[in-house]
Amino acid sequence: MAHIIVVGNEKGGSGKSTTSMHVATALARMGHRVGALDLDLRQKSFGRYVENRRSFLKRAGLDLPTPDYRDLPEVDAASLQPGENPYDARLSAAVSALEPVSDFIIIDCPGSHTRLSQVAHSLADTLITPLNDSFVDFDLLARIDPETGKVKGPSIYAEMVWNARQLRAQAGLKPIDWIVLRNRLGAQAMHNKRKVGAALEDLSRRIGFRVSPGFAERVIFRELFPRGLTVLDLKDTGVDQMNMSNVAARQEVRDLMRELRLPGVTIDF
Repeated sequence: MAHIIVVGNEKGGSGKSTTSMHVATALARMGHRVGALDLDLRQKSFGRYVENRRSFLKRAGLDLPTPDYRDLPEVDAASLQPGENPYDARLSAAVSALEPVSDFIIIDCPGSHTRLSQVAHSLADTLITPLNDSFVDFDLLARIDPETGKVKGPSIYAEMVWNARQLRAQAGLKPIDWIVLRNRLGAQAMHNKRKVGAALEDLSRRIGFRVSPGFAERVIFRELFPRGLTVLDLKDTGVDQMNMSNVAARQEVRDLMRELRLPGVTIDF
């Protein structure tokens, strides 16, 4: 069975597609077979990222490890069972097609609550939730007392993850390993940064996730998208020089891959 990694957060702009592409490419570069799905059927940022990569490598005459991205297949309405949701059938068909040829399947979810996202979370062996380091994003996970800063209780996204965990438990599947990724961390130890960190640590103990540093706000992450590249590809393409910021970005990817603790994965880059 392929290990399924879901990248989810109900808020847009948190870095889900960048995270998905870097995790998928890192695994592919380490020799693993990686399938990829994008459940944002309108924007398909992750899907376009992989398409950009294929186009760039073809133009440049390069052969670099690339995840096996596939669109969700269409299904014949006549083939559905009574009461079966067509989106459930499309996702199930996509995962079933990728599983025999994949060690890992990366599923990027849309920045909103959808049926596809809800089902995908119940499939997750590993769940990565990128989070901009602010209380605006934190509000998706939990409600905060404005006077004391204490966590009052889980919010909408955390409740969806809890429901997904319940479904997996009922099906006899192993628990979801949930990692909340603090993206766009400021370089300075600002007061708000400390408060967000303390609130995350408090909440992590209450609802069961691990907190990890993510990707800083770097120009390189935005510039690589049109060519479909990641910071792990720079030495092989000769497109950009490895300046200090790019070296630091590469280290952030290495740290993330180590923190995920994926089965059978040895960090060798």
